[in-house]
Amino acid sequence: MGIDSIQQVIENATPEYSIGQVALGIVCCVLMRFIVVIYARRGLRRVGFAVSYDLRQSLFSKVQQQGSEFFARMGVGDIMTRAIQDIALIQRLIAFGSFGIVIMVYAPFFAIIAMTYKSPSLTLLILPVLPIIFLYGWKMSGAMADSSLAMQEGLSALTTHTQENLSGIRTVQAQAQEQNEINRFWVTNDQYATAFYDQARINSLMTAWMPWLASAAQLMIIIYGGNLVLENQLSVGDLIFFLACLNMLLQPIRMAGMLVTMVQRGAVATRRLFEIFDAKPEIIDNPSGLTPDIISGDFELKHLGYTYPGASEPALQDINLRIHRGESIGIVGRVGSGKSTLLKHFTRMLDSSDGQLLVDDIDVKSYPLRQIRRQIAQVLQDPFLFAEPLRNNISYDDPDRTLELVWGSAESAALKETILEFPEQLDTLVGERGVTLSGGQKQRTTLARGFIRDAPVLILDDCFSSVDTETEEHILSRLKSLRDDRTTILVSHRVSTLRHSDRIIVMDEGSIAESGTHEELLALDGLYAELERLQTPGADSDRSQDMELSPV
Repeated sequence: MGIDSIQQVIENATPEYSIGQVALGIVCCVLMRFIVVIYARRGLRRVGFAVSYDLRQSLFSKVQQQGSEFFARMGVGDIMTRAIQDIALIQRLIAFGSFGIVIMVYAPFFAIIAMTYKSPSLTLLILPVLPIIFLYGWKMSGAMADSSLAMQEGLSALTTHTQENLSGIRTVQAQAQEQNEINRFWVTNDQYATAFYDQARINSLMTAWMPWLASAAQLMIIIYGGNLVLENQLSVGDLIFFLACLNMLLQPIRMAGMLVTMVQRGAVATRRLFEIFDAKPEIIDNPSGLTPDIISGDFELKHLGYTYPGASEPALQDINLRIHRGESIGIVGRVGSGKSTLLKHFTRMLDSSDGQLLVDDIDVKSYPLRQIRRQIAQVLQDPFLFAEPLRNNISYDDPDRTLELVWGSAESAALKETILEFPEQLDTLVGERGVTLSGGQKQRTTLARGFIRDAPVLILDDCFSSVDTETEEHILSRLKSLRDDRTTILVSHRVSTLRHSDRIIVMDEGSIAESGTHEELLALDGLYAELERLQTPGADSDRSQDMELSPV
């Protein structure tokens, strides 16, 4: 209408609208579009960020509930890629893709209506092009989905490889395997690059062909519509209006390559995230509500058995054991005899395949999982420390503990003198995974973390392997005075560590082979007696090594 009004002025005819009215109308339309676009994009970006925030929170919470089988199936690097990269793709799809999808749906709808109203013949001219564009986009979207999945999985493999390498960099360097690791990384990196280039190729084809098809439709309109103007069957204003509507119709087509890429990558990311969201926790927390608030420390194992998923032989079979409150139990056995597997049942890191574990005469599965793991303190054989000050590592479960308690647990673990040698003492930053500490210092730090909890039950899983004998004696004497009336379960490969236990359990091939005090087991002259002989000076080192190593 505005162009027709200007043409009427040029031809000295009376225009339907004045030039001022036309200009005012254009300004109002531009301002309205400006306001709508700003608030729409701002709102969508806020929604995208909120969704990504909730997804990360939910994903992290879900991962915290998973067990060893889940982490054996899905690497840490893979989970990190899904938590960061995949969620970022979904955020981008919501923040930017949603706006483009809305335009792709509504702009063509209104454009077709307006174009049909102005000139049905011109509208019919471009309709055959639209199915071609749709079919091409549909075909390419399938290829884009496959390439997106390959690229995301390649990125997960790349992240996992990098994380594993950096975590074990000391082993790599000690074994002079730097060049082999570089070669292995080259293969992983090349696979990711190949997937990336494949996706870039598909995206380039789409972004090249879509605008070309759109321009071909525009060219047909200009040629045919121009003839209609020359024949006075269509005004110049109507032709320009028709071209503007055509641009509304074709603009989404020009954007289709980018949008299809964004949608397919978002869809792949969503499927990968739901592989974690849909994973069922291996340990089900379903408390009965009829359990005592405080565990006293009585345990009874009735025909307990466990077989790892995919294993042909059971790791534990027919374990029958009674542990009384305040009792000190030592556990020993050959490599792979099932010691650590047994300990994981007490804190429900694993649930038995057969039999039953009773805590204070109540099935362990009836207790809240949080209560079991808070009141049964377990110090693992692999000492793990966070990249935090020593104080935070020792008092990890309750950072508000007093310094007196922290120093007391450090002294019980024979760590106090070591801490006093550090310039910053308890504020010493230990580095990632405790890299700045020696093996013995890390073990004593985790021991202090277990002592400070003062739990009714304490489980020590071979946590003296990096501690010298003198230090071990100091810790054991402190342990006896601290836990005189509380249950303690201790796994060790040293007879000197176990000999003062109230009872010693000897495991072999997933079963209890012997049980009794140090003196009673020596009198039996069985596995325990053999271990004791092998650990005396002058014993065969090769045979003792097989007996001494502690299994996972």
